[in-house]
Amino acid sequence: MFEFFASIFGYLLSFLYNIVSNYGLAIILFTLIIKLLLLPLSIKQQKTMRKSAKLQEKMKVIQFKYKNDPEKMNQEVMNLYKTEKMSPFSGCLTAIIQFLLLLSIFYLVRNPLTYMEKIATEDINKYVAQLQEEGKEISKVYPEIDLIREYNWLKEKNPEDSNIEKLNLQMNFLGLDLSKIPQQNMTDYTVYIIPILYILSSFISIRMTTAMQQKQSTKKKETIIDGETGEEVEEKENEVDAVMQTNKMMSWMMPIMSISIAFVAPLGLALYWLISNVLMILERLVLDKAIHQENEE
Repeated sequence: MFEFFASIFGYLLSFLYNIVSNYGLAIILFTLIIKLLLLPLSIKQQKTMRKSAKLQEKMKVIQFKYKNDPEKMNQEVMNLYKTEKMSPFSGCLTAIIQFLLLLSIFYLVRNPLTYMEKIATEDINKYVAQLQEEGKEISKVYPEIDLIREYNWLKEKNPEDSNIEKLNLQMNFLGLDLSKIPQQNMTDYTVYIIPILYILSSFISIRMTTAMQQKQSTKKKETIIDGETGEEVEEKENEVDAVMQTNKMMSWMMPIMSISIAFVAPLGLALYWLISNVLMILERLVLDKAIHQENEE
């Protein structure tokens, strides 16, 4: 499945590369287009987060009334979600899509000749064999990246091969070689620039999400009253509900997983995640303001 999506994304990245003739710029434009395509989902997620916060008081009432009857409590909670036209698993779709994108684009960046340039597997294996015959070291994980680096040698070796020109990808972006892998270039400080910026942007994004959830859940001391009996339910600090807790957990899990991969993958992947994070931060700021104004109206 990931290979299928990597192939689809490859057509788009190849189209953009042919326009700008630079791998880094193509990735930036690619990221922007993906974000625009996912904008409806982002809007829905932002609205769900706000709506979920407003359910806190009703949830507390149900939990108090049926604290000795877990089965009835769960039934009433589900009825509440149904009445409010919400799903307790609304955050799962976003998590699934993020995971799908993470692995699909990893496949794409790891094998740009297969998914972006559409070079046949047998041709790639032929080039790898030629390099190995010359005693050149080829990575078992990223052989296509090594082929791109050895473009000039392979061109001399295969002067009549029209596919060779597809290996000539412009990987330099603002002085950074996007084909480099941090784990394999530990002494080159430039390989840490993009991953570090990605880590910083992830921290800002998580802090922003947490702050929004705390603000929307009105985290303060307040008395909750049963709307039917007028009975005081409890006086305690409101907490984020299960949906928001799940979203919070996923917001930490995905960056941690991505950071781990970023240090063992070509820098092109880290650049995609960095730009995606920057766009996500801007998106949340704009959507939060727009949805807040919409609710006030």
